[in-house]
Amino acid sequence: AGTRRLLKKEPRERGKKRLSKLLHEYQPGSRVVIKIDPSVQKGMPHRRYHGKISTVIDKRGRSYILSVTQGDAIKEIIVRSEHLEPYKA
Repeated sequence: AGTRRLLKKEPRERGKKRLSKLLHEYQPGSRVVIKIDPSVQKGMPHRRYHGKISTVIDKRGRSYILSVTQGDAIKEIIVRSEHLEPYKA
């Protein structure tokens, strides 16, 4: 499927994750960008959602429930915070 090449990190991106990214709390209604971190397999969304802008609906345990628009459909996916970044308009 080519996922190994698509999600490969660059040499300077490797290593430990930033604590600020892990500890960031997203509030319901806030907008986020889904950016998959290939070093964390838990809570990883499907690669078709990589780069999409979505809205946080709720928090479920360590994960977040997101609302993603895909064509005419509105999907709800569950993603962990390692794969999310705040959206800057």
